[in-house]
Amino acid sequence: MATRRSLLGSTSSAIKSHNLRAILLILLWHQPVSRVRIARLTGLSTTTVTNLITELLAQGIVAEIGAEQLDEERGVGRPRVALRLVPEARYAVGVHIGVGHVRVAVTDLFARPLHLAEIEHSIDQPAEQVLQAIAALVGEAIAASGVHRAQILGVGVGASGLVDPARGVNVLAPNLGWRDIPIRDMLAGCCGLPVFVDNNVRAMALAEALFGAGKDVRVLAFVYARIGVGAGFILDGQLYRGGAGAGEIGHMTVVADGGEPCRCGNTGCLETLVSEPAIVRRAQALAVQQPDSLLVHAVSVPGNGSPIERLFAAARAGDPAALALLDERAAYMGIGLANLVNTLSPELIILGGIFAQGADLLLPTVKRTLRERAFAGLGERVLLRTPTFGQDAGVIGAAALALDAFFYEQTEGTF
Repeated sequence: MATRRSLLGSTSSAIKSHNLRAILLILLWHQPVSRVRIARLTGLSTTTVTNLITELLAQGIVAEIGAEQLDEERGVGRPRVALRLVPEARYAVGVHIGVGHVRVAVTDLFARPLHLAEIEHSIDQPAEQVLQAIAALVGEAIAASGVHRAQILGVGVGASGLVDPARGVNVLAPNLGWRDIPIRDMLAGCCGLPVFVDNNVRAMALAEALFGAGKDVRVLAFVYARIGVGAGFILDGQLYRGGAGAGEIGHMTVVADGGEPCRCGNTGCLETLVSEPAIVRRAQALAVQQPDSLLVHAVSVPGNGSPIERLFAAARAGDPAALALLDERAAYMGIGLANLVNTLSPELIILGGIFAQGADLLLPTVKRTLRERAFAGLGERVLLRTPTFGQDAGVIGAAALALDAFFYEQTEGTF
């Protein structure tokens, strides 16, 4: 496999940070690895690699662990010294802001959580109050993790809706009622740490690209469906941010005429068909028409779990109405993903949220529809899977934002 463009270095001293990123990513994905192999994979000279590795060793970021364990590399002569990243050398904090809840994680350099914490919040609360509570939770999480604050690189925040990463502003989060909220500046002031903010689904895509199933994938799409439907894209190994609305696939028109109104002001959007609220509303309507079905108990009678969980339970119990409803909605998602494949031709699509939660019920129809609808057999070439990090995808994605911005993509040459 050809080396991804993001791993190709340059001997120009003006882009030392780029070379550092290339070396750090090689260490992340290929360790243990020798200086010689790093030079070959990045295209950098062995002198450049040796000089940068010396700096990383001095800062405790990299450690020498003995001979490289690669038989094809050994040949004759003295074994090469193998190198590895030291995952506990630095840490990051991830903050995933959901509708009604917030999750915080302190992770090492491999995005592995040391401590997880969570709080609930009312969507009627002012954003300022929610962010103050988040800042307090971040402080508590750091203390509970046992990590020295000086080792914390920064805080990554995954927020829903339209986000301007350059300003760290949540431009619009309809499900929270937030508009033009300066998350970065407010949290940085309260936490005393650098903060990077981006859309939550883009953050999940980044986590997969750096630490999950997308490490060797040039074009990846992460699609997340719950309250809304959004997507994050990795193109040629880089997170694609585009304009402010990049990834809002939930607002592609699927039903041209007679579709349901969407919160965006349009009608017939994908989100009106495959989001959790849309599916639950449809189940409630069907339950009225079919009073003898398990749907009545699933969506109308209070019980264990959320309505969507009870709907999945009814389908798993064999209820025909529940199975038909989920099959219909999975087909709509398959159409949406076919449109995505026709546009980007991703090698990998990761489908999260309720479609991961009900993967056994939904993914077979999603896959079949995707393959039937995609152009010229492109759907056959796409791998479709659920998130690497399961229910932690949001908070690990948020931590990945901080790790990428303040470590793997850092520009100062120091950590």
